[in-house]
Amino acid sequence: MSSRDTDSSAVRRTGGRTDGGNQRPSENGSIRQHDNHSNMIEMTQREEDMERMKAAVIRHVQTHLNEVLERALTDSMQSLSTNTQTHTDEKGSDNRHKLEQGKVFIARCSLLDELFEISHIRTIYHMFIAALFLFIMSTLAVDYIDQGRLVLDFDLFYYAFGQLNTVIWAWTLMFGYTLLGPYHVLRVWGGLYHSSRWRTCVSAGSALVLCAAQMSMLGIFPVYVILHYQLPPASRFIIILEQIRFLMKSYSFIRETTPAVLKHTPQKDESLRYPSLSSYLYFLFCPTLIYREVYPRNPYIRWNYVGMNFLKILASLFYLYFILVRLCIPVFRNKSNQPFSTRTLILALFHAAFPGMLMLMLGFYAFLHCWLNAFAEMLRFADRMFYKDWWNSTSFANYYRTWNIVVHDWLYYYGYRDFLWLSGSKLRSVATLSVFAVSALVHEYAFTMGFGFFYPVMFCTFAGIGVVFNFAMNDKRKSPVWNIIMWTCLFIGQGIHVCLYCLEWYAQIHCPRTGTSFWELVTPRSWTCSSQ
Repeated sequence: MSSRDTDSSAVRRTGGRTDGGNQRPSENGSIRQHDNHSNMIEMTQREEDMERMKAAVIRHVQTHLNEVLERALTDSMQSLSTNTQTHTDEKGSDNRHKLEQGKVFIARCSLLDELFEISHIRTIYHMFIAALFLFIMSTLAVDYIDQGRLVLDFDLFYYAFGQLNTVIWAWTLMFGYTLLGPYHVLRVWGGLYHSSRWRTCVSAGSALVLCAAQMSMLGIFPVYVILHYQLPPASRFIIILEQIRFLMKSYSFIRETTPAVLKHTPQKDESLRYPSLSSYLYFLFCPTLIYREVYPRNPYIRWNYVGMNFLKILASLFYLYFILVRLCIPVFRNKSNQPFSTRTLILALFHAAFPGMLMLMLGFYAFLHCWLNAFAEMLRFADRMFYKDWWNSTSFANYYRTWNIVVHDWLYYYGYRDFLWLSGSKLRSVATLSVFAVSALVHEYAFTMGFGFFYPVMFCTFAGIGVVFNFAMNDKRKSPVWNIIMWTCLFIGQGIHVCLYCLEWYAQIHCPRTGTSFWELVTPRSWTCSSQ
């Protein structure tokens, strides 16, 4: 049996070699090798896809765990503070400022950096880049048709950012005062407070000196520079926004340092415990408005990440330029000569809704993401939660909380929470309205000084319509329909801002003011310009 089997197998092998020659086994072998190679490539791609999905899931879960941990810490602090208040009511209300602790900084990435790791979200980002190229090609095509040559004129940039030398020396003076003024005034006050028997007089005198210095250098001086040198719009906004930032930063330093100085009484031969100047200098540049002596830090700096963020900021400025040149200036330059009517206003409003929304997205991405992340990376500042997923909001209350975390934290801890502390945790609605009023006034001040005319569109939409939406579209609204409503309201609101401010800008040019009376200054020129 074995010999016959061996012979038959030999015959089969021989037949396999003779039947068809040497080609068939070589072809089958090549096919098998090709299939194996394809399978290996597919398996490698699957492994790479699985690794990318695994990394994305881990980052997503880590982000949610950080948020859950932060909420848990905040809730535990609030409950602990509430219990502390209950147990200390018999001792008096001297420790009422301990009802809540301050903001907790933890190391975390920005949300968009995590989302851009997902290919679907990155494609949406690529669509915006493609739109920028479309704007550039459209501008070049129109210029070539009109003038017979390619024109890439950036006179608008040169005008808007004019007199930068004045901006630089004015900013240097404001920064120098903000660094040295409040720091040394508080340091002298702390030393005199604990060594003098006239503590009330020392505190009152120090407060008056500090208020006078703040009013002079961070109040009157920036306004004087803008009005005296007649700065163009972008240079005006740089001065005004830096003025507001220095005021908020210095207030946070004073607000956080004063209780610590009051609490710690130095013993004999012991120096006063006071923050170092280097920690305050770091705070003036790091992307937060809440002062701490120590922040979570990253171990190294990714300079390529810094460079890419500054490059994206520059690209966003060009994006804004093309939006203004292609979508705003040609339209509103002509509409400023038309009679002011309801039809003209409505058509201009809906025309401005799309470019207005693009400006909002550009401002968010360029400043709240790129600018703040660039400085955070250079300073190794680890807490990158400058915003949350405001685009998923189903209520304006959540939108206001998540749009700009940096400013919201300052308003919450130093406005809303301090108001509740002063009122004994009562009048929450009044505290909310007061925060809205302060924010609306600051926004209107920035726009008035930046554009050079008073037209309270921002104040009315923020303090009026914004407050109504905040209470009407509250956190109880969870349906996706409310997200659609929120986006619709944002489009309309941005259209109102762009439309009315552009009409007023050109009305100020075509119909300059002839008097200096109060009503002449506060009456919009766009209401009466067409009749002159």
